[in-house]
Amino acid sequence: MTEYPVSRWLAGQVEDIEDWVAEEVPVALEYNGLSYAVMMCSPQDLEDFARGFSLSECIVEDADEIYDIQISSQEDGIQLAITIPQSRFWALKSHRRSLAGRTGCGLCGKESLAQLAHSLDPFPTGGQPIAASAIENACNQLKSQQHLFSHTGSVHAAAWSDTDGNIVAIREDVGRHNALDKLIGNNLNSGLNLNQGMLIMTSRASYEIVQKAAACSISVIAAVSGPTGLAVRLAQDLGVTLVGFARDSRLSVYAHPERIV
Repeated sequence: MTEYPVSRWLAGQVEDIEDWVAEEVPVALEYNGLSYAVMMCSPQDLEDFARGFSLSECIVEDADEIYDIQISSQEDGIQLAITIPQSRFWALKSHRRSLAGRTGCGLCGKESLAQLAHSLDPFPTGGQPIAASAIENACNQLKSQQHLFSHTGSVHAAAWSDTDGNIVAIREDVGRHNALDKLIGNNLNSGLNLNQGMLIMTSRASYEIVQKAAACSISVIAAVSGPTGLAVRLAQDLGVTLVGFARDSRLSVYAHPERIV
């Protein structure tokens, strides 16, 4: 983040102050020397982003298939050079798409909606139940842990909570999908089990949020804002518990309420 001079108006009065502004930069992802995507990101936690993006976009199946990540600053942005197995590279090459200016990439490499809909296996029913009070507890902790947001007011957060509602990891970014990818990458690097816990998003729950979470074995998503209809239908199909409007001591469960008690 960077400080800029600002003229602030309040109650008819103006004052000149310095204000913090969140940065966003083009981040190019390159696999085995092949350019794959350009995303607009906050320039923090980029190694986490590389790991999480690679897994949530199904470029690799687990973190062990990411052999190396090199981060280099370029004149017009940042480059992430990622090394993956040759077999994964050839599969990636056949679906390569160059994307510029996107804040999410849940449709990367997919040529049709039918292909996208059948690319993930549904979760089995059941699993460890989560108390509605645990979701409320996790959401109540968000604000105090959103350090970048507290300075700028212009970034999203993705947080990981255990089943008791304790936030154990959080990542922030100008793009909600990027924040999720950074969180996934952090969890992989830290050894956190994505099957045990829940994802908390400060944004709406979009189709791409559900798709990325499901690709990484996350079966419970709680968002402080509402979901889209396509996100609800995907969550229903994939066995993902989708919670919306998780704030102010209330929540609405849109898909698979059996996991919430």
